Amino acid sequence: MKAEDARSMTADQIGDEIASLKKEQFNLRFQRASGQLENTARVRQVRRDIARLKTVAAEKSSAGAKK
Repeated sequence: MKAEDARSMTADQIGDEIASLKKEQFNLRFQRASGQLENTARVRQVRRDIARLKTVAAEKSSAGAKK
């Protein structure tokens, strides 16, 4: 996911996307622990997507507070 995509989302959509990525992150951790994880790069990608979405959410809330 790119930051442009995240900026075009509403706050609710960002929250939903973060929740789904957190679930995926949880499942990936279990797969890694049990040795079933095939795409190891996905762990890093999900972690960065969560951080990116949280950053955009903070920007939006900060911009809303300034107005």
